[in-house]
Amino acid sequence: MRRRSALDRLLRRARSRITRLRPRAASAAIEAGARLVDIRPEFQRRADGDIPGAIVIERNHLEWRLHPASSGRIREALDFNGRWIIICDEGFSSSLAAATLKAIGLRDVSDVAGGFRAWRAAHLPVVKRARPAPPRLASRTGRGSRGRA
Repeated sequence: MRRRSALDRLLRRARSRITRLRPRAASAAIEAGARLVDIRPEFQRRADGDIPGAIVIERNHLEWRLHPASSGRIREALDFNGRWIIICDEGFSSSLAAATLKAIGLRDVSDVAGGFRAWRAAHLPVVKRARPAPPRLASRTGRGSRGRA
């Protein structure tokens, strides 16, 4: 029997704190007003394509862009009650990211089980562009904590 690693335990704890959505359920939630945040790095988006309407925020800036009190927040990050769905390539780093967002106070955060690969396999919209969508930068109206990542 394989012994669980610390990383396995971390992932299991993170996933116990969030709701994971299958791609079609995520798509329905987006149609109902949730915001999809794509945290895949540029090289993956360049190779595989973008999801139309997704907000691109690279993982290392995620907490600062979505925390409503951060001076580095995006304009959509108005309060702690917005509905956010995080997607990565395979659904691992998005689980950790979503759990971290919950830990800093965002109330309604999910991730896409299976990530972008499952999204594409479900035949949901993907756009291949000459240049992938650029990451979102901080809003000029962002006010709050000193975090400016």
